[in-house]
Amino acid sequence: MYKCFLLICISVFFIFACNESETSNHPLSQPPYDKITDSINNAPNDADLYFRRGSLLYSNNQNVYAEKDFRKAWELQPKEEYAVGLTAILKQKHVDTAILFLNDALKKLPNNVFLQIALARGYQQKKQPDKSIEICNQIINQYPNSIDALMLKAELLKQQNQNAEAIRALEQAYLYAPGDVELVHTLAFDYAESKNPKTLVISDSLINADTEKSHAEPYYFKGVYFSNIGNNAEAIRQFDEAISHNYNFMNAYVNKGIIYYEQKKYSDALKTLSLATTVSPDEEDPYYWIGKTYEAMGKKEEARNNYQSALNLNKEMVEAKAGLDRVK
Repeated sequence: MYKCFLLICISVFFIFACNESETSNHPLSQPPYDKITDSINNAPNDADLYFRRGSLLYSNNQNVYAEKDFRKAWELQPKEEYAVGLTAILKQKHVDTAILFLNDALKKLPNNVFLQIALARGYQQKKQPDKSIEICNQIINQYPNSIDALMLKAELLKQQNQNAEAIRALEQAYLYAPGDVELVHTLAFDYAESKNPKTLVISDSLINADTEKSHAEPYYFKGVYFSNIGNNAEAIRQFDEAISHNYNFMNAYVNKGIIYYEQKKYSDALKTLSLATTVSPDEEDPYYWIGKTYEAMGKKEEARNNYQSALNLNKEMVEAKAGLDRVK
């Protein structure tokens, strides 16, 4: 009887000793999380402590633990920032899981624009643009000056080749936020792509506002516009202006090289595009267009080498794959 009792005591002691060891060695009990964990143990209903620890875990790629902390913070106190953290992790796992959470979260925070935008992004990721646009329209109807909703709507419309409607959404956003750099650049580029001379007005306003004369983008937009309307000489002049303002502005090199290629000025095209590869060796587009140029010149080996270089930098570049197949 005594031996049996002794065995039970030893077993219980062993179990508790193991649990204590596991607890002390648990990642959340180690730096840099240990101090916040101690605070959580002292105040287990403080949502902000879970969020702070979750944010630290997320920054260190400890997503399993971070998700638990974000979820606990949200359960204790539904706040936007807690939903932001949890949504970021759930989208990495599976977009459907994120959408389920966001729909539930919007029942608690029904007018939260961030959550609605995140939900629209989720449906965009699932390739359900109609649902995304519907959500954007709901936001815009309630908050006409919601720049994020207007820009997302424009993005979705462009993906559906509804370019005129996309520009109208951007123009509405521009009325409310003419100083938003991303918005202005997007609108100027879309104007240029649609051959709209308003490109020149916006670009000139950006140039006039650039007191340090350091921004290449306005000249690039003008170059795209002139290229699209067939004024290649002016387009090249504007691309050169862009490069003079920012020597590393890759799109200007590529667009300039494409003009020379289309004009069958292959020597000029190779000179421009080869310079681009020295400026930025990790960009695939110059190699692709060098390959195209050599292919047009009948130099298959050189074309093949450059198509391969483009693919080495971007294995998903369909155009380079097609080019490589042509010159094999």
